[in-house]
Amino acid sequence: MKWVLLLLVALSLRFRTADSVYDYFRLPTALRPQKYDLRILTRLEDEGNLSFNGTVKIKLEALQNTKNITLHSKDLEIDEAQITLRQVSGEGLKDNCVSSTEVNPNHDFYILHTCQELVAGHAYELELPFSAELQDQLVGYYRSSYVDPVSNETRWITITQFEPAYARMAFPCFDEPGYKAVFDITLGYHNKFTGLSNMPAKATKPHESLPDYVWSEFEESVPMSTYLVAYTVNDFTHKSSTLLTGPLFRTWARPNAIDQCDYAAEFGPKVLKYYEQLFGLKFPLPKVDQIAIPDFNAGAMENWGLVAYSESSLLYSKEYTSQENEKDIASTVAHELAHQWFGNLVTMNWWTDLWLNEGFATYVAGLGVEYIQPDWRFMEQATMSSLLTVFRKDSFNSSHPISRPIEMVSEISESFDEISYEKGSSVIRMMHLFLGEESFRSGLKSYLEKYAYKNAEQDNLWESLTLAAHKAGSLPKNYDLKTIMDSWTLQTGYPMVNVTRNYTARTAKLSQERYHLNTDISREHRRECWWVPLSYTSQEKKDFNNTAPKAWLECDKNGDSLPKTISDLPGPDQWVIFNNQLSSPYKVNYDARNWKLLIDTLNSEEYQTIDVVNRAQLIDDVLYFAWTGEQDYEIALGVINYLQRERELLPWKSAFNSLMTVSDFFRKLPNYMYFKSYMKKLITPIYEHLNGINDTYSTIQQKDKVTLKGMVASWACSYQVSDCVDQALSYFRSWRAEANPDENNPVPLGVRGNVYCTSIEHGSDEDWEFLWTRYEMANVASEKETILNALACSKEVWLVQRYLERIFVPNGEIRKQDSVSVFQSIAANDVGFLLAKKYLMDNVDSISKFFHPQFEAMSDIMKPLSEQIFSRKDYNEFKTFISNSKEQLKDLDQAIDQTLEQILTNVQWKERNYHQFTRAIQRFLVSK
Repeated sequence: MKWVLLLLVALSLRFRTADSVYDYFRLPTALRPQKYDLRILTRLEDEGNLSFNGTVKIKLEALQNTKNITLHSKDLEIDEAQITLRQVSGEGLKDNCVSSTEVNPNHDFYILHTCQELVAGHAYELELPFSAELQDQLVGYYRSSYVDPVSNETRWITITQFEPAYARMAFPCFDEPGYKAVFDITLGYHNKFTGLSNMPAKATKPHESLPDYVWSEFEESVPMSTYLVAYTVNDFTHKSSTLLTGPLFRTWARPNAIDQCDYAAEFGPKVLKYYEQLFGLKFPLPKVDQIAIPDFNAGAMENWGLVAYSESSLLYSKEYTSQENEKDIASTVAHELAHQWFGNLVTMNWWTDLWLNEGFATYVAGLGVEYIQPDWRFMEQATMSSLLTVFRKDSFNSSHPISRPIEMVSEISESFDEISYEKGSSVIRMMHLFLGEESFRSGLKSYLEKYAYKNAEQDNLWESLTLAAHKAGSLPKNYDLKTIMDSWTLQTGYPMVNVTRNYTARTAKLSQERYHLNTDISREHRRECWWVPLSYTSQEKKDFNNTAPKAWLECDKNGDSLPKTISDLPGPDQWVIFNNQLSSPYKVNYDARNWKLLIDTLNSEEYQTIDVVNRAQLIDDVLYFAWTGEQDYEIALGVINYLQRERELLPWKSAFNSLMTVSDFFRKLPNYMYFKSYMKKLITPIYEHLNGINDTYSTIQQKDKVTLKGMVASWACSYQVSDCVDQALSYFRSWRAEANPDENNPVPLGVRGNVYCTSIEHGSDEDWEFLWTRYEMANVASEKETILNALACSKEVWLVQRYLERIFVPNGEIRKQDSVSVFQSIAANDVGFLLAKKYLMDNVDSISKFFHPQFEAMSDIMKPLSEQIFSRKDYNEFKTFISNSKEQLKDLDQAIDQTLEQILTNVQWKERNYHQFTRAIQRFLVSK
């Protein structure tokens, strides 16, 4: 890591670059910041000198005697001649100073050795001047831009992105979440701009020496962590929300996109009010600003009082934003505003418990959207999406616990993944369901009140919820939540529950083991134990809405699973189903007879007597079990055969999710024609039921049917079902024939991505250029993203290669935030896969430098490649590539392990199942 210090010659002897004696990755605990007084001057007038400089005064409390101050600073120039240190409270106020400094680049430490010892119980003020260029790396305090459509000039703005550990790139600070402090922020900038920060502005004054510059002072903040500090200098405009009560609420965007703010400006206050009711606590700040940033890689960031979003995550256009994008916007806004309580008000003590922030925000966001838009059936869909993601990601041996040890700062970013978000959300939902509404709400309120403006760990949450549950009687007195939940948060993976019925005795024996997608893992290594709440129903009762546990799979003190027998089950002619409504994240494998009973019902007119969520569960479970050999493909295809009569979204979503990887394999193998015929037979009935991709959206009453129509259309065109391709090309030709295609687009919103992709796949060079021009002209971010991904669908090698070479160009036509998704789209294309793989291998060094310091982007680039490699030769080739690219892929150990394991499971499937699956398909095609 680069360190730059501005040194005066007279002080050069005071600075040491040798490694510090202190080399632990966490800050020392002798000092605690109480308050930051931060002044930053931002210069945006000279495009050749986009920069900032400022000073930070940190009031420090000494908890122990110490002779040094260790804090964080990265890529900042610090004028050491201007550093001051003075005692501000305590006995015998003494002069003090900094005698020397050193850096530890391994941990971004800036260490100041003091002239006099800092004494426990005393307070000190440290003042540090700093400066830096405004970079485009999308972290720290950085620059973004947009083009004014009238003048065709580039307009520069700034924004912060400090999570997880980038505040140190903006000002010297104690950059760990446990070091909460209050902040007094003052921003200096040219008066043609606006300055925003976490708190409202309280005064604006002319700059003392720079003409046309002002200082904007903001109110003192509540105590918060450095990663939540935020400020921006911009020339945006805003939409104010109308609120009878509550904080000032404004939504900001570039002037030529302000008409796209209405949706978020209306939705945001509604969900904020819902959270006040849910948590029983008022939002503690006087205002909320939401701002859409043209260049924002994080998607969205919950900065307290100044929530930042990428444009596609906040801005909505009735003409260009699809229903799926609308749901994403609602979900994202709900997620970030949930953080104002979970994360901002109460913050995890250390990144080990990041999931307390992200898992809760993900789950509660679903509750918020469901409350405001009940007709969407959003919670059902969000739950299924989370579980499908978890069942995939967490089936790898290389996964990690929800609450994972963090032993290097570079490991923090790896925790921002599906396990913290989706698995975290899933186990919270499980807990909510078995505790019940009263205990859940009461426990959360107690936790939030107790740790408000402080830091907490997951054990603190378990304590509050256990007390509430025991008081309400929703959890047996001999159960405590910590024991139950630790089995889910401290262990990697999830259980497969095996149900073996005794049909004569009407009982069932239940056992559990960890489910592994990697079949090289022996049974000896699958003996982990979870506390599993068991809900179940039968063919006679069909009580799927009762998700309360009727029994538990328990673990003994040694962590071994205790045997469990369930009694009073139905007779031999009736099925049982465990895990009602998928209330817990585990899979269930039944004996052959129970599967046969389920198959009989699914393939009859009675299939809807099984709840739709559990129909999706059965599909996902049986296809996984067939993949790893716990079931054969005859049973699996017997289950999914019923899809020909299925008309609901979730079972189709489950099936498509599981069949995607197999689909990718077969496209490159000689028996593809059988798989193609099989998919056409499966999809045709639902495609015709939904009237293909004809524009029937205005007649569809249920919102989830719109989602289903788009999903089915994508697969139908891919497998050339019915008139799908012809209809897509017809829509595209009509669009091309428009005199003003940027104003008039006849392609239905719900299938635009599919129509664009299909037309580029089957189209000409001119079609590609037409769509690229639409990308350049588009003013709605979600439409630009849709077009970028569709352009990757070309089968022309030279077009795909040219597109690849446009992705990783600094300040190029494709914004850095979109580069990963474009590469992924190319790699998912049959032609693009080989080109993308070669491009990565040939250019890994330059691509790594392009993303620096956000190395995690490299793991996202490898993901689509790993999903399509399924030969042992290619597996070994990719292992060699990774071995030879250690420097470019540093700090990505977890991602590399997961990538290689993903490829290995693909290889295993092809070697074990390819021919068996082909034979099963052939029998299905002949007999059905």
